[in-house]
Amino acid sequence: MGRICSAPILYRWLLLAVVLTACVFFAGAAFDQQTAPPNLPPSNVVTTLPPLISLTDSAPAELEHQGDLLRQDKRYLDAVDYYKAALAKEPTTRRYNKLGMAYLFLQQNKEAEKAFARALSLDKDCAEALNNEGFVEQMKKNYGKATKYYAKAIAVRPQAATFHYNLASVYFARHKYEEATQEYRVAYAMDPEIFNRVSRMGVMAQTSSPEDRAAFSFMVARMYAQAGDLDHSLEYLRKAMEEGYRDIKKVYTDSEFATLRTDKRFTELMEQRPQPLQ
Repeated sequence: MGRICSAPILYRWLLLAVVLTACVFFAGAAFDQQTAPPNLPPSNVVTTLPPLISLTDSAPAELEHQGDLLRQDKRYLDAVDYYKAALAKEPTTRRYNKLGMAYLFLQQNKEAEKAFARALSLDKDCAEALNNEGFVEQMKKNYGKATKYYAKAIAVRPQAATFHYNLASVYFARHKYEEATQEYRVAYAMDPEIFNRVSRMGVMAQTSSPEDRAAFSFMVARMYAQAGDLDHSLEYLRKAMEEGYRDIKKVYTDSEFATLRTDKRFTELMEQRPQPLQ
């Protein structure tokens, strides 16, 4: 794809994908269980919000909930107004974190960073804000700072699969593949569906190099093969080939692929030799 798009255009698309990923990626972190939005309806179903409540006369909790609904409806500027109104009346860590998330959707990263910093000033151990600060630093390619924030988030909440995934993506971006693989395995053990939900927009968006994307797909294929999930292993193996992975012959020697090599579909895939997509 890099041959078709100019570098600046590709970078803008990748950056947009990263922001969208973050918002999906961290939705569970930004919402607590009481305010988590319901599943979105099908795209062909038209939804309407109830009339907006007053910014001045409503209680902080009502303002926050209105902001949640607006953010769910992708009305991010309006969501910012309601989160700010709620914070003016009653500042909390959670509300600053949500404000930062709304700013991320708007790609106003400096404002998002300020909001996350305010959240941490109220609670330095807020795992969600630490995680989101790490993401902001990762977008700026400050990988050292991002690593520290993710590590702190994991120390507070070690069972959060997305935190391990995010830390792995930083290691991967720094070509620290051994550390990345270790963290990806931790994330996968906690949540076997994590790659299917986020990898297509996560690491692939964060690594602009086609070689890195190919290496990531091969690594995930190996991980799935080792876990016995041959369907997903084949899927990512095909992606690695389509992305031009250069060391595809490793599939014949790596012990993790031993079971996959006995599968008829593997033989068919290798005979097809999918060519790198342009």
